[in-house]
Amino acid sequence: MITRAGAVLGGAGAVLLGAGMWADYPELVMLGLACAAALTAAAGWMLVRPRLAVAREISPSRVPEGTPAYGVLSVTNTGRRRSPPSLAVETVAGRRVVVPLPSLPAGDTFDTTYALPAQRRGRHLLPPLAVGHADPLRLCQVVRTGGAEAVLYVHPTVHQVAPMPLGGPRDLEGPTSASSPQGGVAFHSLRDYQPGDDWRRIHWASTARTGTLLVRYNVVPDEPHHLVVLDTSEKPYDDAFEDAFEDAVRVAASVCDASARAGFSVTCRTTGHPAEADGHVPPAASAVTSALDVLSAARPSPGDPGLSALGGLVTELAAGEGSALTVVTGQGESRGPELLATLPPSFSAAALVRIGRTLPVSSTVAAGVFTIDARTSREFAVRWNQLFAR
Repeated sequence: MITRAGAVLGGAGAVLLGAGMWADYPELVMLGLACAAALTAAAGWMLVRPRLAVAREISPSRVPEGTPAYGVLSVTNTGRRRSPPSLAVETVAGRRVVVPLPSLPAGDTFDTTYALPAQRRGRHLLPPLAVGHADPLRLCQVVRTGGAEAVLYVHPTVHQVAPMPLGGPRDLEGPTSASSPQGGVAFHSLRDYQPGDDWRRIHWASTARTGTLLVRYNVVPDEPHHLVVLDTSEKPYDDAFEDAFEDAVRVAASVCDASARAGFSVTCRTTGHPAEADGHVPPAASAVTSALDVLSAARPSPGDPGLSALGGLVTELAAGEGSALTVVTGQGESRGPELLATLPPSFSAAALVRIGRTLPVSSTVAAGVFTIDARTSREFAVRWNQLFAR
């Protein structure tokens, strides 16, 4: 592939050659032939292509807003001759990072680390690395891709807030249900033996009584659970639309983080994609990571049903006693408190947070729903901690 410099040189050579022949000016003809010779030599150089094996990873693959991530690059010359110097180009959200690659003897490996540009919140898909091989004069270039696609999650900023007080058991032998995750130490029931079951879990007394192999069915006991819902419709947010929505995302992230730090199980949903996550994960670290991944990819949409979808979402995910619900929306959603108050009594606590540039900072409690109005996520954190910090 000819570069811009090569195209300019080729055009200049054609003009010089034509002008020299028309004016019978040998010097111009020689200059035109020199340009053609340079392009021919560059094309011949490109016939010998380096054989490079490229492996690239993003580390860490999840970073908070404003924190740089790094690309870890390993390039190996798998050919039988020395490779020429090359350039590797990483593209992140439309921005390019150029990494020079030195000449490598056959079999040698070059390892390097390079900083990726700090990004705003989002789920960024990084295409395979582009490795360019050019002639010494940069007249021709061949670009091929190396490595696989990678995903960089830029998580929203998290404010340190207190967890919402939740009731319910938190011990290893607490109540269980059929929907409790498997693999814990709490006994739930007996079930028929299945191939692969641990023989140490066979309940011999019941087996002898029924004549059928029965094993103990152990689960993780039901724990306090916090469902956080972010309104991703456009209508509730004010004129400072983008800033207000970003603050709402930070509010949801802060609430998820607080509950996870307190050891509660956390589920995060958006009204536009109510089934985006795979359900709450008992280990707190995994749960909050899943929640922040969901919030990283959250985008407002004019076709989003907003809080109209809340009833069906809550019915599907309600966890019963010892559970809480927090809904985050914008200042344009005036029916929020009434809507939460009419939901089925599946939650022991419910909170509504509204973000808007013209909202007065306030907090109220009505019909069992905590309502917090704030202009920014920082103001929300102050008001929330005044309500729930112990």
